[in-house]
Order: sequence, then structure tokens, then C-alpha cells
Amino acid sequence: MSDMMPSGPATPFAENRAPTDWTSRAMTRRIRRRYAAERRFRFFGLAAVILSACFLAFLLITMVSNGLGGFMRHEVRVPIDFARAELNVTPEQLRGRGADLALAGAGLEELTGNAARAAFGPNGADALATSAWTEVRKALKDDPSLVGRSAAISLPVNADIESAIKGSGSPEAEALLSRITAADALDSGFDGGFLTEADATDSTAVGIWGAVKGSLFTMLVTLVIAFPIGVLSAVYLEEYAPRNRWTDLIEVSINNLAAVPSIIFGLLGLAVFLSVFHLPRSASLVGGLTLALMIMPVIVIASRNAIKAVPPSIRDAALGVGASRVQVVFHHVLPLALPGILTGTIIGMARALGETAPLLMIGMRAFIATPPGGVTDPATVLPVQIFLWSDQVGRGFVERTSAAIIVLLAFLLAMNALAIYLRNRFETRW
Repeated sequence: MSDMMPSGPATPFAENRAPTDWTSRAMTRRIRRRYAAERRFRFFGLAAVILSACFLAFLLITMVSNGLGGFMRHEVRVPIDFARAELNVTPEQLRGRGADLALAGAGLEELTGNAARAAFGPNGADALATSAWTEVRKALKDDPSLVGRSAAISLPVNADIESAIKGSGSPEAEALLSRITAADALDSGFDGGFLTEADATDSTAVGIWGAVKGSLFTMLVTLVIAFPIGVLSAVYLEEYAPRNRWTDLIEVSINNLAAVPSIIFGLLGLAVFLSVFHLPRSASLVGGLTLALMIMPVIVIASRNAIKAVPPSIRDAALGVGASRVQVVFHHVLPLALPGILTGTIIGMARALGETAPLLMIGMRAFIATPPGGVTDPATVLPVQIFLWSDQVGRGFVERTSAAIIVLLAFLLAMNALAIYLRNRFETRW
């Protein structure tokens, strides 16, 4: 036994180890492989970032190049002799509330087509959009004195002429555009109506304001329902709820709900709000309630994390000077957790703004030609409006769809910028 065991005190391993020879061939090879692995990691990381940036740049460039034309409006000035047309209306009738009724049988659509043919040839009326005569009606209502004289009215062109302006029109449209250009009757400029009007069947007359207003009403209902319920649920779970299996079950359920596909919440809204409570279909109220169910788990999770990040010393100090639990929560914990709560809420709202599937399930894909006046009026939202326009076969809707996507991206960027500002504005460093 004594032959097997070393005699004397144990010698430390480091004292028996030979010093590292950093100049040896094996060590040099190992160091070279280590540096090569680090260079490969940096290369792949940089390549991933560049690839992501390229995809983002491709998306933005495509949307901007296709969508800028959607904000433009091309019009042709058509001289119309209202006195010669002998409209069966008087200026006094056009100044009252019955102006639309008086002009209903005045034959403005035929008058507009005849004036275009007289100005630009037999197929001159083909240059005008189908809604061009409504611009004539609007001009008469704005200036009733036109009834007794002639004037040049700027009217929107149709999609074929717009394609010809971009150099991709049919030969007939190109020839008609040449006659209009020779007459110096073509105008181009920013289309303010795209931002102030609602949906229409003609691509030259559509607007995004109806969808923007519907989105605002829907987001308002979502915020009013989801924010207080989500924050109060987080406060209870984090500050008051006992630690037992029921609390664990609720926490697991909330975490799982945050990962449920959005269309499931659409089915839930369809079954509960429309089938059981018979709330108005296609209304912002139902859309907001459905989206509130979807983002509430996100708000609860973000709020719990923000409350949990408040140091326990804050609570101990407040309790030490005699504050109650409610005073500790609402006077100290919640104000300090507010930046994280607001950031999570706004990110959840941005997600809700971009959702389409749950709103399609509750019927918010109807053709809405009038902007909603309240949360119970029929409405649509920006993502659904983009989805509906992308399904149109008319070439004019391609640019309008890209322009609407630009508006939606601007809306989302504004909400994310607000989240960053609030986080930086109220952030507290411990």
C-alpha cells in the first residue's frame, strides 16, 4: 500500500505544469483557429444585419416608389358652357339645402361627357373618371353663378390616362393624352382628397380618411378597455395575489393567451359580441372590444415586469412611514413603473393597429363610403382597407394600396416613436 501512495505533502498541479509555450507550432495553430472563428462569427453577424437591412430597404423603396403616385392627382380642364346647356335650375335653388335634389335631374353626367367630347374629340369623354360629373355638381354648388355662364372645370382623369401619363398606357390613351397636352389642359398636383375622403368604387376618387377615422375609434375603444383592466390585473397578481397553484394557473394562462393566433380572438369576438350580445356589426365598438381581448395579456405581462422591476426598498420605505398597501401601490410603485407600462401598452396598441384577421371575422370588411361618426357606426380600419384595395383589379388601386401602406407605416412609426419618448421621458435609473 505504501508503494502505491505518494510520500510527503501533495504537490499543487500548477507547480508540476510546464509553462505555456506561446511560440510553439501547436499553440500558434490553436490561436489562429480561435481568431478565424471570431472573424467568421463577426462576418455572419454583419451579413445577417446587412441582409435584414436590404429586405427593409427593398420594402420601403418598393412602397415609396409605387405609393408616391397615389398621393398625386391628374386633372384635365374641360370648358363647359352652362348657359348654353340651359340647366333647369336657378342660382337660388343651388344656395339652399335642396341643391342636390335640384341637380339630380339636370343631366350633369351627359353635360360633362358632351363638353369633353367637344374639347378633345369624339372619345374625349373616355379621358374622364366615372366620378367626374360629381366635380361639376360640386362646382355648381360652390358657385351658383356658373349656371348663367361658361367656365373651365378641372375634372379627374381615369386610370387609363394616368397610365399613359406614366408612359405605360394603351395607344388610344396615348393619342388622347397627346390631344389633351396639346390643348394645355392637363394639371397635376397633390391629391388632398386622398387624405380627406372615404372609400369609393373609382380609384381616382378613393380616400383614406374613413379608414383612418375608423382606426382611431377602434384604437380608442381598445385602449379604454384593455389598459385599466390589464394594469389592475397586473397590480393584483404582483402585489396582492397569494402564491398558490391557482395563481400559477392564471399566470400560465395569461402567458399562453399572449401567443394565441389573432384569428382565434376574431372568432371569440364573433361568438360573444355579435352572436350573444348582438352588438352592431362592422362597428368600431366590436373591433375595439375584440382587439382589447387580444392585447390584454401583453399589457398584463409588460405591466407585471415593470412593477416587479421597482426595488423592494421603495415599498419598505413607504410602509415604514405608515403608508397603506394601496398608498404604496398607487403613490409609489405605479408611478415608478409607469414608463414600462406605457411602453408595453403602446407596443400592444401598435400590434392591434396592424391586425387584420380578427377584424375580418367580425365583418369589418364592408364597403364604407362615409367616415364613421361614432363607435357604433359602420367602419373599417387601415389594414382592412389595404386588404380590400389590394383585391381590386383596377390598375389605379395599385398605387392607392401602396399609398395607404405608407400612411399605415407612418402611423405605426409615430406610435413607436411615442413609446420611445415616453420611456426616455419617465425612465428612472436606480
